[in-house]
Amino acid sequence: MTTDLPHEPSDAGGAVDPRRWLALAVVMTASLMDMVDVTIVNIAIPSIRRDTGASFGAIQWITAGYALAFAIGLITGGRLGDIYGRKRLFLLGIGGFTLASALCGFAADPDMLVATRILQGAAGAMMVPQVLSIVHATFPAHERGKVFGMFGVMIGLGAVTGPLFGALLTQWNLFGLQWRPIFLINLPVGVAGLALGTRCIGESKAAGALRIDLVGTALAGVALLMLLYPLTEGQSSGWPLWGFVSMGASPLVLAVFVRYERARTRRDGSPLVELPLFRVKSFAAGIAVQLAFGTVMGIFFLVWTLYMQLGLGWSPLRAGVTGLPFALAVSTAAGLSVQLLVPRFGRRVLQAGALVMAAGVLAYLAEAHRHGGGIHSRQMVLPLVVMGTGMGLIVAPLTDAVLSEVPREHAGSASGLINTTNQLGVAVGMSLVSICFFGIVDHADLAHRTVASVFTQAFDNSLWWVVGGLLLCFALMFALPEHAARHTDPAAPAAKPAEEPALTR
Repeated sequence: MTTDLPHEPSDAGGAVDPRRWLALAVVMTASLMDMVDVTIVNIAIPSIRRDTGASFGAIQWITAGYALAFAIGLITGGRLGDIYGRKRLFLLGIGGFTLASALCGFAADPDMLVATRILQGAAGAMMVPQVLSIVHATFPAHERGKVFGMFGVMIGLGAVTGPLFGALLTQWNLFGLQWRPIFLINLPVGVAGLALGTRCIGESKAAGALRIDLVGTALAGVALLMLLYPLTEGQSSGWPLWGFVSMGASPLVLAVFVRYERARTRRDGSPLVELPLFRVKSFAAGIAVQLAFGTVMGIFFLVWTLYMQLGLGWSPLRAGVTGLPFALAVSTAAGLSVQLLVPRFGRRVLQAGALVMAAGVLAYLAEAHRHGGGIHSRQMVLPLVVMGTGMGLIVAPLTDAVLSEVPREHAGSASGLINTTNQLGVAVGMSLVSICFFGIVDHADLAHRTVASVFTQAFDNSLWWVVGGLLLCFALMFALPEHAARHTDPAAPAAKPAEEPALTR
């Protein structure tokens, strides 16, 4: 992705927006709304299935469709903001996200919910890439450390509150609406964000003339759909021949995409993806780590919810509360890794995180196998804390490690591509659930087995996939630099004073 971050506003008098902290509150709230929405939906999936009669395939698309639309949209969302104005695209994105949330809340059937979730993901892809750009265009360099610290707190807050908030909204069954308030709650937040954003956010654009790579976007989207659609639908359709043909042809379309991007780079220098970035060994390996780690997360969080609620018969609230130790461990370990561990131990912190998280998954496997359908929340606490600690050691420093050897002038493009790859990994993981989880559930003999035993077996099988993905991450991390260099920090891209964009209000 070739999204150029805006250059630094001057610290001189008059150039700093006096309403920047209110603008920050608006963009942070929008980011939190997007972040919480994912975890809220995961918790509510069993309720959605019971109320709408959605098939397991539709359930996967309710989650994977959002992630896929978000990932594909991120590729162009940042560029659209550079061209047409970041404030304009942010407001358009938050407005679209709010409208799509309303449509999700009033969806009449599973097909409508899938469609509106895809629309919601596309709107989020317009909104989220503008957040970092707006921060860069609004805040002087000396204030950004405080700002990014606030974003770290927000990530932790979203991890903790999302599942619990979703559980409460689903459990309370407000006005008899069952799962629908998890979407409708976005309406007042979105309307307030639109009103305040219009008044408080300054407009900015990229200094140079940029173009949109529509052909590249289409090729990338087609290649991904040709891979993910058969993975998601194959199990329920009996793995038809067209699915294998589609998946086999996906790499061919991807090869066409690469050739087109090279030609476009030579022609006008505005490709969708900066292919020379992949010549940087640490970046190429880091992208692979992001893809593998996103896949692991996509598998785990979906099957975890299905296991607790559909398999064990737990309420949404009990499932949400059970996940709190995990979320708290992620937040705590993330803070420690960035502030204390990574500066001293570098890459080994990330590798330790992968091994610690894998150990937590193995411990979870042992507990699930030992107790079966009679497992209690307290017996999950230790494995979840270990898993959360490992995840926290990875998620916070990973982006910095991946970008460490990337030239400063490409930091914005590389950062956007990392974000896109992670979302693609999540979509791939959710699609693979049809194999590692539903492949067992759909073929189980429920006449002679309990639902709890079948879902426990499917959950155990899925966790082995998660362990494999984490070990792959560990191996790929050897290609990352031992210590991240500070000169390529994406929060401070190189800038020429003459290219500083004007801010208008």
